[in-house]
Amino acid sequence: MTELDEYWEKFIKETGRDPEDRCSGDIDFEAKGLVGAERISLILSGRKTAFFSSFATYTIDQEPLPVSGELYLVLDKNSKPCCVIELDNVSIIPFNEVPWELALQEGEDENLAAWKEKQQEYLEDEGQILGFEFSPDIKLVFQKFHVVYK
Repeated sequence: MTELDEYWEKFIKETGRDPEDRCSGDIDFEAKGLVGAERISLILSGRKTAFFSSFATYTIDQEPLPVSGELYLVLDKNSKPCCVIELDNVSIIPFNEVPWELALQEGEDENLAAWKEKQQEYLEDEGQILGFEFSPDIKLVFQKFHVVYK
């Protein structure tokens, strides 16, 4: 049994959840180095309650979109489980229509302009790797979550 399996079993036992509940995967929030450690701290403190990903990634990787109610293990920079999150809401939003109220839920930026600049840079880099181009109306997958176990 892996460390992730052990953590999941402990989560199920300590929270009294249905043993049939399945983990939908793990998320590392690119938890390599200081940025990843800061993101984990934001999640554990409740300041970060959402994240965005590119719709194109799901299409290219032929992965199904996430759905509300899915449970994920969040991994720290050493790939160790640190909490379990549950998705509350999943929606598709064009990049140029993301309001500050949603971007703020990522808990990382001081204003919408800073968020857009950082996201655009990330999407351009991701697009170069995966084979899509950034455009102002590129679709994003907005995932709102809450921590159910830490």
